[in-house]
Amino acid sequence: MKILAIAGSNSDTSINKLLVSYAALLIQNAEVEVVDMNEFEMPIYKHQREVESGVPQEAKNFAAKIDAADALIVALSEHNGTYSSAFKNVFDWTSRIKDRAVWNEKPMLLMATAPGARGGLGVLEAAAKRFPLHGGNIVDTFTLPFFNDNFDKSAQKIANEEKENELKEKTAKLSAVEIILEK
Repeated sequence: MKILAIAGSNSDTSINKLLVSYAALLIQNAEVEVVDMNEFEMPIYKHQREVESGVPQEAKNFAAKIDAADALIVALSEHNGTYSSAFKNVFDWTSRIKDRAVWNEKPMLLMATAPGARGGLGVLEAAAKRFPLHGGNIVDTFTLPFFNDNFDKSAQKIANEEKENELKEKTAKLSAVEIILEK
């Protein structure tokens, strides 16, 4: 199984990248590619720009990575209750590729984390509503509140046993969906 792990942040110290990288490792016998949003930096979407220049190659490259994966794990950083501008721009451009649903119906575990009590719940709720309209096949969602208390950076894993077990159940669920789809 090939897993594409996407952290919806362009921060070099992204806590969502730590979380999505860890979650992907929980899926047994998987080939994992962690996406760095900085690889897909392009001009801010503008209709006139699209008409004049077309869809940037970076958006097509992002779509190709989705297409090559069997399943997706997406962890979104929350900026003022919604997606980071870096992620939103990639999402917007990818949605402009002709005859394409952004997520291409790939099974997806949708996640978020943040330093606060809500753990990125605002962005998670926004994405859970929006992604199915763009080919998102959301198998489950996961949020990790109080990241700095619940994630051990030195061990690179969740320190909170209850949240650790919850994530293991949800990654197993994603893996099971992919196995069923292969049959």
